[in-house]
Amino acid sequence: MSEKLSEETRKTVLAPLFNTGWEMTDDRDGITKTFVFNDFADAFGWMTRAAIWAEKWNHHPEWSNVYNKVVVTLITHDVDGLSSLDAKLARKMDGLMGDAK
Repeated sequence: MSEKLSEETRKTVLAPLFNTGWEMTDDRDGITKTFVFNDFADAFGWMTRAAIWAEKWNHHPEWSNVYNKVVVTLITHDVDGLSSLDAKLARKMDGLMGDAK
């Protein structure tokens, strides 16, 4: 089981994510980002690749897709907040953007 990120850990783990466009959610202890692609096929392909990692790590995003945009929210429901799994999946999603270009 994951643990909620401590205040000290948040400073080092979340700062690089904020530099790539992730933001804290307004209504709960999670992070969110909107990914923009060239078209629907690119967005859906990226979602498929991200889904494989999410399933492998048993950590699933909250997300929605409209045409070329995917809005992602990451939170670890078991701890009612952010855990290292959220940061790990966020980094992977950012990395997968290179595959979408």
